[in-house]
Amino acid sequence: MSDSTLAGQFFDAAIGLLRRVRDEGAAEIEAAGELVADTVADGGRLFAFGAGHSSLAAQDVVYRAGGLALMNLLTVPGVVGVDVMPATLGSALERVDGLASAVLDSSPLRSGDLLVIISLSGRNALPVEMAMNARALGVRVIGVTSVAYATETKSRHTSGTFLKDHCDIVLDSRIPVGDAELTLDRIEAPFAPASTVVTTALLQAVMATAAGSLAQRGIEPPLLRSGNVDGGHDWNSRVMTQYGDRIFYRR
Repeated sequence: MSDSTLAGQFFDAAIGLLRRVRDEGAAEIEAAGELVADTVADGGRLFAFGAGHSSLAAQDVVYRAGGLALMNLLTVPGVVGVDVMPATLGSALERVDGLASAVLDSSPLRSGDLLVIISLSGRNALPVEMAMNARALGVRVIGVTSVAYATETKSRHTSGTFLKDHCDIVLDSRIPVGDAELTLDRIEAPFAPASTVVTTALLQAVMATAAGSLAQRGIEPPLLRSGNVDGGHDWNSRVMTQYGDRIFYRR
């Protein structure tokens, strides 16, 4: 039953989006999970990138209990997270042409790897160029974005294209343009964004699919356990030793 409070309305909105993503994006989620599993099975490495608040979803699949140990964070100084000062600098850097090339040239990414790029709008130069250049290197790309932006906004990349146009698989978060779920007569601006909730759930669904696919192939998924349960550190040490050449967040 719908809750009349603003908190309840937000939960209703987030749950509704999650249901849409689950029901309407099932095929793409399955395909993305299989691509992650293929990369692991073939000896490739996994990377995730997001700018600004989109980086939260990228960080959510890196070095965490229940997650794949092989997922690495691709960092761009001043862009990943909102700890850069001033915070507006991160948004400005997303629009800088050529930054993606410099990042990829100095990164460990190589042909056969997989890069997950998260950008809600998918319109800025950084995620678009990141996808274009990664694919040119032979890296497979999964884009996590709201496809609605491609029809309701203009690209900020010189090509006029969006992130969705340069991916092997596109996962549509179905977040409305503006990323705010609630309105109120007494408040001029819409409020209560749900993109982080939806995008993190979407990526965890992909990782769960990948783990199941690997198990079906007879491959033990390289999962991490919580360090706060007995035996967790020993388990993680074994996994990290076994896959040490494909894990970069320890270096």
